[in-house]
Amino acid sequence: MNARPLILAGGFVGLWQMLVSLSGVPAYILPGPLPVAQALASHAPQLLGHTGATLAEILLGLVLGAVLGAGAALVMILSPLLKRWMLPLLVVSQAIPVFALAPLLVLWLGYGLASKVAMAVLIIFFPVTTAFYGGMRRVDPDLLELARIMGAKPWAVLTAIVIPSALPGLASGLRVATAVAPIGAVIGEWVGASSGLGFYMLHANARMQIDVMFAALTVLATISLLLYFLVDRLLDRLIFWQPQQGLLQ
Repeated sequence: MNARPLILAGGFVGLWQMLVSLSGVPAYILPGPLPVAQALASHAPQLLGHTGATLAEILLGLVLGAVLGAGAALVMILSPLLKRWMLPLLVVSQAIPVFALAPLLVLWLGYGLASKVAMAVLIIFFPVTTAFYGGMRRVDPDLLELARIMGAKPWAVLTAIVIPSALPGLASGLRVATAVAPIGAVIGEWVGASSGLGFYMLHANARMQIDVMFAALTVLATISLLLYFLVDRLLDRLIFWQPQQGLLQ
């Protein structure tokens, strides 16, 4: 059994408690690990319900963002003309802060699931698109030349050489997307929602239940970590030809 996560978690909790003890910060600003653990236990049913809502927003946003991002990358690699039109739009979509778009999405799509998923998709879309598009542009030219000499048709080159060669790049983009997807979901919940961990954190903050707010934050961090490592393991198995070792190993 890998003890590293337990050691890291124990070290983080120890540093947290040390900071609280040495700084003398009041509990309404930074509660210690024990009050947060007690809040976690006493509010477990509520946290569980809100975790389900946030997790659904993250997963739906991740799937939609990955599909749309990969599709956009394919369109750009297949059509240089469309790429010239799409690339500025992609850059602009990242130049506008997501906080500025969140109220508009809530206005257009309502307070339900759709606006939170759209927010997650907006954040995920760019890293997936750029990673997959960059991977397709870096295909080994010798392979492309060999395919040309053998008379391979463009569709065969795309499906047998270009896309498989770019999948490790897409995997990198998906890892980044998995790490940032919770940000989009929680921002959407902060702007307007009736459920979710972001909504519960705001609710606790308004009632000065700082320990509950930290408990919700702990749950959010835990599911984000678990989701990231789950996606990472899955990608390692599916794209088994991607490099697994660092340069110095």
